[in-house]
Amino acid sequence: MILRDYQQRCIEAVRDAYRAGSRRPLLVSPTGSGKTVMFSAIAKNATARGNRVMILVHRQELLDQVSDTLLQFEVPHGHIAADYPSRPHERVQVASIMTLVRRLADIRVPDVIVIDEAHHATASTWAKVIAAFPDARLLGVTATPCRLGGGGLGDVFDTLVMGPTVAELTAAGHLSPARIFAPPTINTKGVHTLMGEFVTHELVKRVDQPKVTGDAIEHYQRLTPSKRAIVFCLSLDHARHIAEGARAAGISAVMVDGGMDREIRRRVMQDFRNGNIQWLVSVNLVQEGFDVPAIEVGIFLRPTQSLGLWLQQAGRCLRPYPGKAHATLLDHAGNTIAHGLPADDRTWTLDVSRPGRSTSAPTISVKICPACFAGQRSGKSHCMNCGAMFPVEPRRVTSQDGELKELTPDELAARRLRREQGRAATLAQLEEIARVRGYQREWAKHVYESRLAKERAK
Repeated sequence: MILRDYQQRCIEAVRDAYRAGSRRPLLVSPTGSGKTVMFSAIAKNATARGNRVMILVHRQELLDQVSDTLLQFEVPHGHIAADYPSRPHERVQVASIMTLVRRLADIRVPDVIVIDEAHHATASTWAKVIAAFPDARLLGVTATPCRLGGGGLGDVFDTLVMGPTVAELTAAGHLSPARIFAPPTINTKGVHTLMGEFVTHELVKRVDQPKVTGDAIEHYQRLTPSKRAIVFCLSLDHARHIAEGARAAGISAVMVDGGMDREIRRRVMQDFRNGNIQWLVSVNLVQEGFDVPAIEVGIFLRPTQSLGLWLQQAGRCLRPYPGKAHATLLDHAGNTIAHGLPADDRTWTLDVSRPGRSTSAPTISVKICPACFAGQRSGKSHCMNCGAMFPVEPRRVTSQDGELKELTPDELAARRLRREQGRAATLAQLEEIARVRGYQREWAKHVYESRLAKERAK
């Protein structure tokens, strides 16, 4: 294996972090930059110095990928996973996190623990492993150093080691440029106005509901016919219906989920890699560690408030491939408008707080018992009054008519400004937008006074 220049720089930066006293650095590098290659090289160097290295993964596909990369580096290794050769004497062990937590008492103590897809490291299973080996140095690697709900990972890691950006890798030819098609606007029909602007809580409710715009099959056949695509859905039922609809339209589509037999799932993935399947339809299975450079299209049918999830999903499509001029992202869910372009510059932090979120008091959701009609807070599995079990209602995605429009950076910036401005109900909130965007304070005053004038004119 020959390391790229930026990969070698990342490895040196990790070493510098350890030399400076860090015990738990977090390496941040985009999807497609070769993070597995980087930490495999680090593992090889560590074992050459007599260290024992444990690499943690959370899914079969990631375990296979790490093992294959280690073999390319000629690194002997064992596995801590069901139905894999164990070889406990090897200095490098690739461990399935779910198997490892059941065998902690039998594991030889590692000197270094590498956590792949480290944005999961705050979960309780990972915490058990970290606590079991308190003297081991950690190395986290991820493209998205944030929790699913926002906030950094400072309660697990102590230093950020920043790799290249998506824009830098794209300019160097290591990632494909992306063309993005998204809904032309947010449907604001029926949203009331106050002082000449949309009522904030009504617009937020309209924006955040799980809705997709446009027909996924029609857009695919018109914009990217016959190209290999991955499809991100909201639920298993949703994925099943999408796959059935695609097959009815003559598209070779297969749904995959974590409950499938492992060998069947492996064969489906291989058929997709070989080009025998056009659409791979999934919920939460292929957004991490699924590396198929020939993917040319991402079809996004799952709205999400998570920046990390959006970037992980979009990143699946950006690897270069011979004859692939660009990736096409068909964003029916409007996630680009909510979170920005994959190549946008972002400032990451280890801060566990959640910056940019509304500080207004949350609305308490109430559930009514269908048996005794008692009201109680949502989130309960049974009635606190009579004990009746609440039926489980699957999440659903509705569809509305509409056509996706290609989204340029300038158009995205304009849409996001309109969105932020619509949510700002006070002069202070408008002034905060002006501060963040570098506008003059007079801009906020002008917008606010214009609203007041429109309201007085009614």
